[in-house]
Formats: sequence, structure tokens, C-alpha cells
Amino acid sequence: MSSLPVNINYGSPASFRSALESYRRSRYLMANFIEERQRDSPPSHRSDPEACINPVDLEDALSDGAHTPSSSRSSSSEDGMMDNLRWDEDVIITPTQNLDSYQWNAPAVAPTEPLALGIPQERTPLIRKANSLSIPRTKKGYGSIEDKKKSKIRTKPPPKIRPLEPTQKVQEIAPVTHRPAGRSTFGQTLFNAIATLLGIGMLSEPLAFSYAGWGCGTLLLISYAWVTCRTAKILARFITTDPAIRTYADIGRKAFGKKSMPFISTLFCLELFTVTVALVTLYGDSLETIAPAYPSNVYKILGLIVLIPTVFLPLSWLSVASMLGIFSSILLIAVILIDGLSKKTAPGSIWDPQHTDFGIASFPKLGVSFGLFMAGFSGHVAVPGLARDMIDPTQFDQMIDTAYLIATTLYGVIGVAGYCMFGNGISEEFSQDLFSTPGYNELLNKIALYALIITPMTKFGLTSHPMNTILEHTLGLDPHTNHRTHGYEEQVRCQTSFKRVGSIIQRILMTFLAVAVSIALPEFSSMVGILGSLFSFLLCVIGPIGAKIAVEKSFTKMDILVLLIGVAMASWGTFSVWYTQ
Repeated sequence: MSSLPVNINYGSPASFRSALESYRRSRYLMANFIEERQRDSPPSHRSDPEACINPVDLEDALSDGAHTPSSSRSSSSEDGMMDNLRWDEDVIITPTQNLDSYQWNAPAVAPTEPLALGIPQERTPLIRKANSLSIPRTKKGYGSIEDKKKSKIRTKPPPKIRPLEPTQKVQEIAPVTHRPAGRSTFGQTLFNAIATLLGIGMLSEPLAFSYAGWGCGTLLLISYAWVTCRTAKILARFITTDPAIRTYADIGRKAFGKKSMPFISTLFCLELFTVTVALVTLYGDSLETIAPAYPSNVYKILGLIVLIPTVFLPLSWLSVASMLGIFSSILLIAVILIDGLSKKTAPGSIWDPQHTDFGIASFPKLGVSFGLFMAGFSGHVAVPGLARDMIDPTQFDQMIDTAYLIATTLYGVIGVAGYCMFGNGISEEFSQDLFSTPGYNELLNKIALYALIITPMTKFGLTSHPMNTILEHTLGLDPHTNHRTHGYEEQVRCQTSFKRVGSIIQRILMTFLAVAVSIALPEFSSMVGILGSLFSFLLCVIGPIGAKIAVEKSFTKMDILVLLIGVAMASWGTFSVWYTQ
């Protein structure tokens, strides 16, 4: 009889550490959403989820028995602290190390006659269950006559299996795999989902209401929340029904083929680069509000001193630092409510609201509001990681419904409060209005603004990491690429050094480019509008529904309606952003 599990109180240190580890794991999975697929073979080449046997390694193992499947984590991982966290990917088995480097915990079984392969003194490197042709040894003189007859029938020598040819496909043999189980509870996954949704788009909600008006703005907020929640469930269904799918990129590969991968990678890079530009703009504008002695462009350039080192930090540090973004979001919500309720007269008072409109301001501004509202729901890249890391994936739909309900409520509170407090004259970042309006608690507002300054710095490295990884792989600068030296250690060492130098230069140049674009396009609302209108619609609406139709070979009227409206709004919103410049 097994003992009952130990109950852990939600307020205990163990519960906090578990929640922290779950958050770090979700950030890590999101940051590596395409990195592992850039380095590994595509799922279409696998007959079993997440693992396969390389034909070259298998041939080596058949010849000398020196190789066997082992842990995929190499000792040269860029982040040594990841091993202490015991990420789920650590249990994925790939053929990279020797037998002595990995301990197999196989259950004890009765000795059986192994399946002969027809090769003298041959050992198979595959760990697999006993074949149905393998039978226990029987002693002579025991058993009935019928048993002996059956034994003679069962002990017929099996057909010889010829060795695997080098050109044979991997699917012809049984791969070794250990599908990792999720480790995050319902509450931890809910926290990670809310943390993913609450991003920089939150700051543009009041401005979006001022462009769309009360009527259309409320309709857009609710409809976008419903559509993106539905598409998040579609992505999660891909993960739970096909164990070979691990990332958003795998879903695109399965739905649209391998030829779609360059487009998906380019789309990911452009989206992440747009986010980095918006983070630089937010940092510079917030610092200019606190210290107006210098323009924001000067602060953006000086910020390179802090931003460049963050692109080289390990993911374990960046994931913890990104938690400041959650606390700053909560703090900002609290500050806007305290300021709005504490002040009784306009401007900046909820009790005495400024002039607002029920209808739209203009059609171009309405198009911009499409992107501003949609940017708040652009977290679908993290959905596959959240679904995979959940202990009970069957609860994902309930979890994501709760997460979207909470996030939409918070967006509505911020949008309604900000629009009432500052009306149609609200700034692109309403945090600037909080600091410039007299009558508020200056200390409280300064704390909120300092949080908005620190948050972009902590999120910059984590956001740019997947983009840098894709670029390094495309340019051939990935320093962790495996080499078969065959005696050319010195040459490989020089190549690795060259790749490391190239990787450093590439990351520095991308940081400079993000700052340069932020200086050239200083409007925060424009960056958020492009992020929402172009990338969020493609990745959160058009992509998931298109993948569903491509895989299932069927569609509903609702699928077509949402797809057509999504394409129309994405086109209208993107054009409006450039038109209003």
C-alpha cells in the first residue's frame, strides 16, 4: 500500500520554490521554442515522439557496441544552471554518448533468449522490451507432452534480420524515447499563462479605447479575447494529440510542410525584433519622464551599456529577472486605480472623467486600435510549452479560459480607468500622464515608472534570445553544433572559436539595430500597432486556424468567418499604422 502524498501548503517555501521553478521552466521553453527544432531532426523523420536513432550512430554502435542512447544535454550547454533545475527536456534520449555516461533504470526481468540478428557476437544498442519471439529457457524432462509440443513450436528459430543499411530510414527501427511528463500544476500553469499575456500591450489599452470609442473598443476587446482563447486551445490540441509535436514551429511544419519553416522563422524573428524595439522605446520614454534633462534618444543610446550584457546572460538568470515584469504590471494596475480613486477632480480622476466618445475617432485610428488591442493577446508562441509542461493536460481548456478571463478583466480595468482619467488627450503611454498630472502621490508614481524602466532591461535578453539563436543557425554561427572530428581537433577548435566570435558580433549588432530603429520610429503606439496588426494576427489567429484546416482537411463556417475577418483586420490595421505616421 503506497503512502499518501505529502500536502504542501500554498504559503510554504516549498510551494513558492515550485511556482518559481515552473515559471522559469515556462520562460525557458518559450525562449527555446524553435532552437531545439533548429538543431534536431524534424518530426516528420521520426516514427516515435521526440527521439530517434541516427543511422550513422546506429551503424557505429552495431559495429563496435560503443554507443548507446543517452541524455541530450551536452556538457557544453550555455547555461550550466539549467541542469540543477532538471528541465523536462533533460530526459529526452538521443544517441550522443557512451553507455557508461548514462545509467538505465530498467526493471528486473527473467532471463530470456535474446533475439538473434544473424551476426556472430553482435550486440544491439537499442533498449527495448523483449520481442514476442523470445521465450524463457525450459529444462528438459519437465512439463507435459503438450507443453513440449508447444515449446517446439515456439522455439523455432526466428528469421534472420539483416543489418541496417546506411541508407535505410530511421523509421524502420524502433526508436528509444522517454516522453517527459509535465511538472506544473493547474495553478502554476495559470500563473505562467497570465504572466505571458500581461505584456507591453497593457500600456496601450487606454489609447486603444480613445481610438475606437467605448462601443467598438469594448466589442474588440471581448471578441479578440474569445478568438485568441479559441486558437490557443487549437494549438494545445495539437500538442496533446500528437506527442511528436513540441513547439509552435512543429505545428507549422506538420500543417504546411517543411518548406514553410523559413517563413515561420522569419516571422518569429520579425515579431521578436519588434518587441525588442518597443522595449527600448518604453525604457527611453519612461526615463525621459523621470529625468527630462536629456531626450529619450540619449537614454536609449546609454542603455546599450545595460542591454548588450543581457543578451549573453544564461536563460536561468533571465527567466528570474523577467519576473519583475509581472510585479511591475501588478504595481501599475494598483497605481492607476489608487491615483484615479484618490483624486476627486479632473484631470486624472475616475470620479470626474474627462471627455470621451462612444463612437470611433476616425477610420485610420480605428485600424490602429486593431493592433493595440490584439497586442495584449500575443502569447501563443508559449502555448505549446505551457501545454507540455502541465501535469494534467486535460485541464488546459479550463486553465486557459480562466487565464483569458483574468487578463481580459485587467485589460478592461486599465483601459476604462485610463480613458476616463485622461480622455481623448491620453498619451501613447499613459504612464507618462500619471507622472505629469499634479495631485498624485509622487513617490508611488515614481516607483511605478522605475519599474517600467527596469522591466524592458530584464525582458530584452529573454526576448532576443530565440531571435539570436535562429540567426546564428542560419548564418552557421551556432557554437554548439556537434562536430565529428576524426583527428582534426585543432581545426574544429578554430571553427568553434570563429563561431563564438561571430555569435558575439551578431548579438551586439542586433542590439544596436533595435536601438537604431527605436530612434528612427520613436512612437510606442506604432510599434505596438505593428506588433498586434501584423504579427499577432498571423501567429494567434490566422496561423492556428489555417493549421487546423490544413491538418483536418475540413472546416466550419466559424473557421472561415474568423479567418476572413482576421485577414481583413490584419491588412487594415497594418496599413493604418503606416498611414498615420
